[in-house]
Amino acid sequence: MLKIIDVHKTFNAGTINEKKALTGVNLTLNEGDFVTVIGGNGAGKSTLLNMIAGVYPVDSGQILIDEIDVTKSPEYKRAKYLGRVFQDPMTGTAADMQIDENLAIAGRRGLARTLKSGVTKKEREQYRELLKELDLGLEDRLTSKVGLLSGGQRQALTLLMATLRRPKLLLLDEHTAALDPKTASKVLDMTNKIVAKNNLTTLMITHNMSDALRIGNRLIMMNSGKIIFDVEGEEKKKLTTADLLEKFKISSGEELDNDRMLLS
Repeated sequence: MLKIIDVHKTFNAGTINEKKALTGVNLTLNEGDFVTVIGGNGAGKSTLLNMIAGVYPVDSGQILIDEIDVTKSPEYKRAKYLGRVFQDPMTGTAADMQIDENLAIAGRRGLARTLKSGVTKKEREQYRELLKELDLGLEDRLTSKVGLLSGGQRQALTLLMATLRRPKLLLLDEHTAALDPKTASKVLDMTNKIVAKNNLTTLMITHNMSDALRIGNRLIMMNSGKIIFDVEGEEKKKLTTADLLEKFKISSGEELDNDRMLLS
């Protein structure tokens, strides 16, 4: 479902601020893979997701989504293949629009626009059922403005919007990092449930090593723009956070100094 072939990306090349963000990344995701991505500051995690989404052009290499070469495709053309949830709960929704209107926009992604009613009665019933599964009481607030929701409610809605049309690839960029621990845990459980229900191929960045081990069938670790560790299946299930720290030290030749990861 995703193939990244020898992708390189350098920011501010040839200047004093030159930063090699990705240095020959190779990665293949099979359909239904749920991959968690961990690594220290500046490891290249978010750059990797931005390269896939088309936010920045690659310097060299190839990116294929479901065997379609999107390497040179602009961000808006790749959007029909992707669902994305960002770290900031305020990103990904229109605050001044109603809950049902936000869902309707997500439901029409990639489709031709018409002059028909913005939200139909049938759609409202569909949205009500989907929101009921979130267990946040939003099914009775379809006409509420999204800007009135809490951070956790808004992030849960963004997750629902990102997966409404079953994207070929779901990108989650530390989507629970800005939430309090209880809300973060609930949104993560929702994520697991939605991904499993729809068999979505997913790439999830997280700073929480325990979550990275608990969620998904595969884990990759990045450092200095490279994938330095890749584990899946039963081998992943047996790992502990102490094992991950040791793997990082062996693979990178240095100690992990990311406070957020260590504290988690």
